[in-house]
Amino acid sequence: MKEYTMVVLVKQVPDTQNLTGEAMKEDGTVNRSALPAIFNPEDLNALEMALQVREEYGGTVHVITMGPPSAVEVLKEAMYRGADRVYLLSDRKFAGSDTLATSFALKQAIQTKIPDFDIVFCGRQAIDGDTAQVGPQTAEKLDVPQLTYVESIQELGEKKIKVRKLIDNGTEIVETALPVLLTVTDTANEPRPFIAKKLLKYRKAACEFDLPKILPRYPQFKTKEELKNFLKKKGLFIEMWGLEDIKANKDDVGFAGSPTMVKKIESITLTGKGFKKIEPTDEGIAHFVAELIEDHTW
Repeated sequence: MKEYTMVVLVKQVPDTQNLTGEAMKEDGTVNRSALPAIFNPEDLNALEMALQVREEYGGTVHVITMGPPSAVEVLKEAMYRGADRVYLLSDRKFAGSDTLATSFALKQAIQTKIPDFDIVFCGRQAIDGDTAQVGPQTAEKLDVPQLTYVESIQELGEKKIKVRKLIDNGTEIVETALPVLLTVTDTANEPRPFIAKKLLKYRKAACEFDLPKILPRYPQFKTKEELKNFLKKKGLFIEMWGLEDIKANKDDVGFAGSPTMVKKIESITLTGKGFKKIEPTDEGIAHFVAELIEDHTW
């Protein structure tokens, strides 16, 4: 029986429910340091769907995120939920990437490091951009079919897949060949919580960026390399890929590879035109209703 190689693309995003006036920089990019970071919600649905496929059909779930060193936290969360392997795609040359440059970097990572993939899962869109472009652009660059707005997998065979996807005013059943890229909606499933056993194991997982600050916790090791080897043996080292690791050209990523330009940023302040206090009495409410009827609001 075939076991599937699955890749889940996830993103650490600013919590858009807690925006402040410092949310944007002058150059039009998001000031991520000024906002709390969370696991992109629909990427959790994508991860859950991949884990369900592994449970039903067998296989391996690889999770990739592209971002700064802090993005390692969503990889650890993926491990807490059951991901088999996780990878941090991080390099200063990736900074400023728009959807085109991001999808190129992700494509290079998949083709270079996990070329025998069967299914790539993505959330439908990220809440910090709402473009829904990275998944489809990655599929285009990988030269594989894409099925978007997926709610469930109906059938999965060695060479093809059948899914139910959302469309305007309903759903449709679509079938295509493997390999394939799926974008998953928030109605697809209920993401599982952390698994206590995995949380206890992987909470000490670390990547290359973390080694200098955690080395003092391990007095038995004198160098970062010794600590890294120890973490690898324990399955606690998170692999990190840079520009050269994925065989990418610097002109295709970051600002250089991003044709999208922010022309103008406008801060909008919502102000009220005044208010009227209604006394919480029968008389006050009756007077308020009478005003609504007179204004044809009622």
